[in-house]
Amino acid sequence: FVLRAQEIDDRKAVIATVEPIRQLVARARIGGTVAQLKVHEGDVVAAGQEIARVVDQKLSLQMQAIDSRVRSQQAARDKAQLDFDRASELMRRGVSTQAQLDQAKAALDIADRNLSAIRSDRDVIVQQSAEGAVFAPGAGRVLTVPVSAGRVLMPGETVATIAEEQFILRLQLPERHARFMRAGDKVLMAARGQEGGMKAAQEGVVRIVYPEITGGRVIADVDVPDLGNYFVGERTRVYVSTGKRRTILAPTAAVFERAGLKFVRLKGGNEIVVQTGEAGPEGVEILSGVADGETLLTP
Repeated sequence: FVLRAQEIDDRKAVIATVEPIRQLVARARIGGTVAQLKVHEGDVVAAGQEIARVVDQKLSLQMQAIDSRVRSQQAARDKAQLDFDRASELMRRGVSTQAQLDQAKAALDIADRNLSAIRSDRDVIVQQSAEGAVFAPGAGRVLTVPVSAGRVLMPGETVATIAEEQFILRLQLPERHARFMRAGDKVLMAARGQEGGMKAAQEGVVRIVYPEITGGRVIADVDVPDLGNYFVGERTRVYVSTGKRRTILAPTAAVFERAGLKFVRLKGGNEIVVQTGEAGPEGVEILSGVADGETLLTP
C-alpha cells in the first residue's frame, strides 16, 4: 500500500438528541368527562385510531328534549297535512274558498319547515356527541397521556402527545462550526452506548440546517436509519465535519501492536514505530513515523 497525503474531513464529536420529526397532539373537541381512555405511554397507535372518548351528560339531556320537540312538531305537521287534504277536497266539491285552501297550504309549509329546523338542531347535537371521540392525528408512539378516566376536560385540552414514527437526530452546534455544515453533508453517529468510537459509527445525512442562531448554537437535523428503537430524548455522540485537514491514512490491517507500541512494516521488511490518530471507515490516521510516498506491507 503506497501512502499518500490526502485531505480528509476534520471531524469533531458533538452530542445529538433523538427527536421525532413532528410531535403530534391529540386534543378534546368538546368539554366533558373522560369516559374511556384506550392508550397508555409507550403504545403504538395508527392514524385515526380512537384513543379516548369524552362524554358530556348535558348532550344526552338535550337529545331527549329535542326528540320530544321532534315528536310534537311531527304531530303538528300531520294535523296540518290533514287540514290541507280536507281543504283540497272541499275545494274540489266547490264548498270552500281558495283563501281557505291557501291558508291550509301555508300552515303545512310552516309545519314542514319547523320540523326540518328541529331535525337540523338534532343533527347538531348528534355531531357534538360524535366529536366526543378523540382520534390519533397520525401514526406513531404515545409519549405522554396527561389525563385519566373520569377527569373533566375543557374543549381543546390535550389528551395525548404522539411522536411520529420517523425519528431524527437533532444537533446543536457551536456557531463557529455552523459555516461548514450544509444540507446533504454526511455525519457519523456512534454506536448505541458510544462503544467502538468512530470505527463503529453509522452514517447519516444532514436533512436541514436551521437558519437561526440561538444562544450561540445552530440547530441541524440528521437522518439516520434504524432509530425507531431509541428513546425520544436519548443522547448519542455524533462526529461532524468542521473543515478539511491534510493527513496520511493507512489501512487498519497494516498497523499492528507490540509491547504497547504501534508498528507498520515497510516494503523492505523494516518495522517502523508510528503514532496513530483517529481510526475511521477509511483507515487509521498516521501522525508520525512514515512519510508521503512510502510503501507498506499489509497482511
